Amino acid sequence: MFAIIQAAGWPIWPLLFASVIAVALIIERATVLRRAKIVPPGVLQGVIAEYRQNGVSEALITKVENHSPLGRVLASGVRNAKSSREVMKEAIEESGRGVAHDLERYLTTLGTIATIAPLMGLFGTVVGMIEIFGSPTASGNNPQALAHGISVALYNTGFGLVIAIPSMIAYRHFRALVDGFLVEMEQEAVKLVEMIHGDRS
Repeated sequence: MFAIIQAAGWPIWPLLFASVIAVALIIERATVLRRAKIVPPGVLQGVIAEYRQNGVSEALITKVENHSPLGRVLASGVRNAKSSREVMKEAIEESGRGVAHDLERYLTTLGTIATIAPLMGLFGTVVGMIEIFGSPTASGNNPQALAHGISVALYNTGFGLVIAIPSMIAYRHFRALVDGFLVEMEQEAVKLVEMIHGDRS
């Protein structure tokens, strides 16, 4: 493996750096974006039960807010429970935007790596081809040497694709997860507003 990296030349080093970042981001997002941590079951029911029993209290708001991202959204609604429906919805939407931003953290970087890795690989191949054909020891006289030089140059393109494919799959997967979580949070928040304002039991 190390021999391949050495043979591929300096353009492969940025690709190696990108691959390390991509792996780190995939592990980090896989750890953070878990249903049990983002939208754990029973949060809304617990909030409504405590609200009906003790009303709005700072202890309830703090407890719910620190529970999970869904809890943060619901806590902003409970904090404005005595306000009008519109004010409550605005507070929930504002909190939801902050939660969405946190859930989408690093996804842009992962998507960027997935997009540019093949281009970086192609750049490495082009550099390798320039070096082969611009060499004063003209390997054009030796077909075997030329073929070997071209295969070495193509290592960069291959490595770029090896990085890009898993990165793109992970990016799409995490993107879909985040979108699903946000829809669930929105539905739970709507239920909270309706229950507090008496439209739903």
